Amino acid sequence: MEQITMLEHREVVRLDAARLEELYAQLGEKGAEDVVCRALEELALRLSHTERCHHEGRLEEMRKSARSLVAIADQIGMQALSRVAGDVTRAIDNVDRVAIAATLSRLLRIGDSSLSEVWHMHDLSI
Repeated sequence: MEQITMLEHREVVRLDAARLEELYAQLGEKGAEDVVCRALEELALRLSHTERCHHEGRLEEMRKSARSLVAIADQIGMQALSRVAGDVTRAIDNVDRVAIAATLSRLLRIGDSSLSEVWHMHDLSI
C-alpha cells in the first residue's frame, strides 16, 4: 500500500501596525474601532461571497468580489490578504482555473488567519 501524507497549510500573517496606528490617529479610538469592525465584517462577507461565486462558476462576479477585498484589506493594513486577493484577480483575468482554485484556497486561509489576528489584537468580537 502507498502511504499518504497529509500536508497542513499554515499561513503566517502580519498586519501593518503603522496603517492601524494611522487610522487611530486620524479617526480617534472610537472612529478607528468602528472602521476596523465594519471592515472585518465586510471582509468576512466578501470572502464567503468570493468562495460561493467560485463554486457556482460566476468568475466575473468572483473577480469583482476579490478586487473589493484588495481595497478593504489595504484600508486596515492586511497586506497579505490584499496581495493574495490581487493574485486571485490576476488568475481570473488569465482564465487559469488551476491557479484560480489554488489562489482562492490560499486567500481563504489567509483571510481566516488575518481576521483572527485582528480580532485577537484588538479584543474585538463580531
